[in-house]
Amino acid sequence: MRPFVSVVVPTYNRLYPLAELLESLNRQTYRYFEVIVVNDGGERVDDIVALYPELRVHLIHCRDNVGHVEARNIGVKAAKGELIMLCDDDDILLPCHIEQMVAEIADVDFVYSDVEIFHYRIENGQRIPTDRFLFAYEYDREAMRRFSTYVPSGSLYRKSIHDHLGYFDPNVHHYWDWDFFLRVSEAFRIKRVAVASVLYAFSNDGDNLSRQMSEKRQMYLNRLSEKHGLGNLPMKNFWLLLDEPEVKKRRAKSKIVWDGTPIISRLCRLKHV
Repeated sequence: MRPFVSVVVPTYNRLYPLAELLESLNRQTYRYFEVIVVNDGGERVDDIVALYPELRVHLIHCRDNVGHVEARNIGVKAAKGELIMLCDDDDILLPCHIEQMVAEIADVDFVYSDVEIFHYRIENGQRIPTDRFLFAYEYDREAMRRFSTYVPSGSLYRKSIHDHLGYFDPNVHHYWDWDFFLRVSEAFRIKRVAVASVLYAFSNDGDNLSRQMSEKRQMYLNRLSEKHGLGNLPMKNFWLLLDEPEVKKRRAKSKIVWDGTPIISRLCRLKHV
């Protein structure tokens, strides 16, 4: 029997990237899935979803902006699938991704893949990749208590995990994914899939959360550390963290599947015919 997958996507005022994600989901070779789009109090996305009638989309509108962590919780609670796949609204899943992850989870509880980080420029609403960087690191639970190399987009896990652990913790906000990963790793089987079948968007204009340094981020990092007994964690720029010796020694080989072609959505085609 093919397991049913629920792809949970929180979104907030990113219409064109969301359309690109839906385009990438529509290209998946594995078709037994639904997409739960949780609009976190932003501009309506009904017209974007309507461009992809082939997809099973459950659209949830939040009247207020509840934050990206709680939006994910709302999506997970509405999921019908026995498997949950997480995805940010500005990332992209390559066509083989869901099929591959479903195969890999057969003997474990939680799988995550390598990713390619891409920078981009925008032309008429379309993201044009300008460069790319392989993000692939060996899974080492103890090492990941100090430097997380888990990217949540495209990760797949059994929904029943939430019955044991509860949901994502909004109290750690920026670090909800690291927190969830550590909680899962304490009690469940995790596998890294050495294929870069997720494209992780990293803008050059400085609006990506991973580039922001703030007192609030430090506060959330401290909360994460206290929760898991992680000690004094360094809060550095994302790229500086990757240069840490402890991280560099975990760099791993991975299968590259992206040919570098931009994902052109139906929204872009409609707007610029």
